[in-house]
Amino acid sequence: QVQLVESGGGSVQAGGSLRLSCAASGRTFSSYAMGWFRQAPGKEREFVAAISRSAAGTYYLNSVKGRFTISRDNAKNTVYLQMNSLKPEDTAVYYCAAGDLGGLGYSPHWDSYDYWGQGTQVTVSS
Repeated sequence: QVQLVESGGGSVQAGGSLRLSCAASGRTFSSYAMGWFRQAPGKEREFVAAISRSAAGTYYLNSVKGRFTISRDNAKNTVYLQMNSLKPEDTAVYYCAAGDLGGLGYSPHWDSYDYWGQGTQVTVSS
């Protein structure tokens, strides 16, 4: 069992930055690939970024490439999402997720993940 708690959301103006954190409980954090997803009102949940267990591989939604960076610190059981050059269309609730993906490395598919946090709101104003 893994429990995930996100933090770091907030309200910023377009062009600003935020850093989301997701703290995981348990001793097996390094066994899980981690992902960030987001959901805006009236829209489906959308993949944002993912990182493999060892952080050797990362994967991004095309629209956030070059602006967002996912990273993890397995010693601290934490995954991060650094978000720069934020745009109003980035406004959403952001969720972190953990998945036992084995050799897959990482995945953009929400149903690949086993555990989810409660979400943190990110609001970007123009």
